[in-house]
Amino acid sequence: QVQLVESGGGLVQAGGSLRLSCAASVRTWRTVAMGWFRQAPGKEREFVARIMWNGGYTDYADSVKGRFTISRDNAKNTVYLQMNSLKPEDTAVYYCAADGNYRVMVQHGTPAYWGQGTQVTVSS
Repeated sequence: QVQLVESGGGLVQAGGSLRLSCAASVRTWRTVAMGWFRQAPGKEREFVARIMWNGGYTDYADSVKGRFTISRDNAKNTVYLQMNSLKPEDTAVYYCAADGNYRVMVQHGTPAYWGQGTQVTVSS
């Protein structure tokens, strides 16, 4: 059983920063790819970022490139999403995801495991 617990969401003004964390309880953490997705009200779920199990490969949605950074600490079984220069359009529930295959960490992908989500609200 894999459990993912996100934290770090909140309310921030446009231009501000937040760092999301996702703590994972998974025996084979070092072989798991991690990703972040988000969903705004009335919109479909959107891929945000992904990272390979060894941290050697990262990928981002065009809408967040240059502003968001995904990283992981394998010693802590934790993945992070540093979000800078936040915009009102970044407002959404952010979900952490995990899967043995990083190729499913894409738009319309179906990672096997999901966290409960954390709300990020950016005010203008």
